[in-house]
Amino acid sequence: MKQENPWIEICPGIRRRTHAHGRTMYQMVAELARGSRMPEHQHSQEQIVHILSGRMRLIVEGTPQELATGDVFYLASNIPHGVETIEDTTRARYLQPASRRISGDRRKGTELEEK
Repeated sequence: MKQENPWIEICPGIRRRTHAHGRTMYQMVAELARGSRMPEHQHSQEQIVHILSGRMRLIVEGTPQELATGDVFYLASNIPHGVETIEDTTRARYLQPASRRISGDRRKGTELEEK
């Protein structure tokens, strides 16, 4: 039987779960409730954001980028970014290199701790 990683709340109204990982990259899916926000942050991983459903605003270095179902956006490492959720959204994120803590079972704080 396949064991799934737990859902982790990273901000009010935003939760994520790691779906797959290897030595150098990982994929997580996040569910974002309408009106939720993730404060600006940055991390060493490159990432690709893929909107599976919904609509959100990705604010990259202070510039808003509106993303909707099917959109994909690349973020280089150490680029400041945050999120404003326009409607309930599900997104996949692919990050490389893998974080030290990817399974979620050891993380009691927020995703922002990955800095």
